[in-house]
Amino acid sequence: MSASFMLIKRNIKLFFKDKGMFFTSLVTPAILLVLYATFLGNEYRDSFTSNLPDTLKLSESIVEGMVGGQLISSILAVSCVTVAFCSNFLMVQDKANGAIKDLRISPVKSTTISLSYYIATLISTLVICFVATCICFAYVAVIGWYMSLADVFFLFTDILLLVLFGTALSSIINFFLSTQGQISAVGTIISAGYGFICGAYMPISSFGEGLQKIISFLPGTYGTSLIRNHTMQGVLAEMQNQGIPTSVIEKLKDSLDCNLYFLGNPVSTSTMYMILGITIVVLIGIYILLNKSKKYSN
Repeated sequence: MSASFMLIKRNIKLFFKDKGMFFTSLVTPAILLVLYATFLGNEYRDSFTSNLPDTLKLSESIVEGMVGGQLISSILAVSCVTVAFCSNFLMVQDKANGAIKDLRISPVKSTTISLSYYIATLISTLVICFVATCICFAYVAVIGWYMSLADVFFLFTDILLLVLFGTALSSIINFFLSTQGQISAVGTIISAGYGFICGAYMPISSFGEGLQKIISFLPGTYGTSLIRNHTMQGVLAEMQNQGIPTSVIEKLKDSLDCNLYFLGNPVSTSTMYMILGITIVVLIGIYILLNKSKKYSN
């Protein structure tokens, strides 16, 4: 137990000590917030207002609250996974610089070493994502806050689950990497591509029918939808309180991916949690099996 604790502590310290990895991971969500608010804010605003009948007029606060909820949900959905990959690159760096050989010749079991990487990555990623969430909260509080205490609680739960998912996924992929070049390549691919396939950058509803079906098989999609639901539920409820018809609200939810469909069938929030939970357990199981089956030489 003490060996596990020491390894976890070592991995966390090395991550936060590496200013390049740490500040890149921390600054990325803040940069995304600025870029999204600057370049995508108008796009989200236009998309939102275009789905409303011309006879309906909403206050500027509600419009901004809707746009803000969509912006921060996109940022957090992407950050939970991309930051996990960044944090987990320490596992690959240890292979690249030979540090893993020193750990392997110690009396510590290889499964303990592998588990320490996972837990350290999980903790480091959660710290950064929770800080990013607080930054996003500050932004939403300025432009239009409609989230309830329950929304905030469930949002942190969503982030925890998505970080668990991102850490497990990155652990499996990084298991096969061993050089700095591979780190850079994978980091670039994940940063550029994940936001699109999980529906964070552009709503899935804006894609073609075939692509929508493919994306509906990806568990990250449901993590994005959970976050989006809990960042936007308050403002949608306020719209309904102001007399916006339920049919219009449901149309908005469809266009914003608050409502998801699998092969034409609606997916409930509880089912989204179940899909994400099962995926996490399966990925962690695969990571454990990979480490148990691999033969290490001293």
